[in-house]
Amino acid sequence: MARTAKSTIATKEKSDRLYRAILTLKTEEECYNFFQDLCTISELRSMEQRYEVAALLDSGMIYSEILGQTGASSATISRVNRALLNGAGGYETVLERMKELEEA
Repeated sequence: MARTAKSTIATKEKSDRLYRAILTLKTEEECYNFFQDLCTISELRSMEQRYEVAALLDSGMIYSEILGQTGASSATISRVNRALLNGAGGYETVLERMKELEEA
């Protein structure tokens, strides 16, 4: 059973404001620009890698193949897998929506 984000993340006004701000973004370019300003290159690369690992795990790829394809550590792959299995459901929501977009 997926937990709600508010049960996992401290419900501080600053957190809420950030997530509401993200929801105001309307285009891929706006999103790209916002995250470029918000995050360091290292933070962005880490998030991109974790998302790629999640997509590959979701597609049925095994750890050793993911490690070779992405360069992600086994710890990162394991952490993402735990989030897919027991997380808040965020990966599942996004992965499902991305599949729907690709099929359209």
